[in-house]
Amino acid sequence: MNEKTIHSLKNVLMVLGILIFILLITIPFFASPFQVILFASFLMYVVLTISWMIFSGSTGYVSLATAAFFGIGIYSSAIMAKSVPIILVVIISGIISLVIAALVGALTLRLKGIYFTMFTLGLVELIRNFLTWYEIKFTGTRGRFVPVVDNDTIYWIMLGIAIVLLVTTYLIRRSKFGLALRSIGSQEEAAGHSGVNVTAVKVVIFAISAFFMGAAGAIMAAKWTYVDPGMAFNLNLSFLPVLMAIFGGMGNLVGPVIGAVIFAYLEDKLLTQFPYYYMLIFGIIMSVTILYLPTGLMGLAQRLWKRLAGGQRAHS
Repeated sequence: MNEKTIHSLKNVLMVLGILIFILLITIPFFASPFQVILFASFLMYVVLTISWMIFSGSTGYVSLATAAFFGIGIYSSAIMAKSVPIILVVIISGIISLVIAALVGALTLRLKGIYFTMFTLGLVELIRNFLTWYEIKFTGTRGRFVPVVDNDTIYWIMLGIAIVLLVTTYLIRRSKFGLALRSIGSQEEAAGHSGVNVTAVKVVIFAISAFFMGAAGAIMAAKWTYVDPGMAFNLNLSFLPVLMAIFGGMGNLVGPVIGAVIFAYLEDKLLTQFPYYYMLIFGIIMSVTILYLPTGLMGLAQRLWKRLAGGQRAHS
């Protein structure tokens, strides 16, 4: 692929990105309330998927703690939303998730492979069961009501979280910190011997990813109006971001975004039409993707583009 073709492709992608951004900014002005909240859900999955990829995609540590930090954001919002402005609720909820993730990471990120994955999965269940016990034991209830926030506000805040996350991810990837992450992912022991503080880097990135998960949970709690531990710490929200990232492809930021939007749309349709089979259908899609599209949709698109470009050069 020559430089002229690469430059043209970058220009096309830039124009497409600007058009998508303008569309996202203007959606509340022409869309119905249902469509606005549907797009907010799409953005929520984009945030969860990119947040997961920041840590797991770079380091190779498969975390299933997404539901834990998302649920912490939900419950933090449920506790604070009656007396604190919603923007502050989102920020504080993100910070609470960040602090808890830093503490958990400092204790557990010396674990490797399946041991770390199983611990993060157990963390979701631990927090869910602890909150269930606490509420029944001390408040006599199971669940909390969250003050209603209008759909447009939910959408704008979720869009803001997504934009800040994408900018943060881009900056991390282009920094020395991102280089350290990639070195950990490719060969952790060699990274440590070269002077990288492996544990500290992993803890920091784990905490940053949790901040955005918690912030997303805080604003989405306002959509649901009522939450309980089962809703807040839904294990599906630990697995779906992984599936979305793999489906879209983790080689760049575009793949996980595409995977998140497609899967979120499928979830909305399948839940309404096939409520008892949608996870089975997701599993089939994921199995096919792993078997035949190991690099995801973006990997497929890149291979097709190279073949097309190679064919054009051959004819010329």
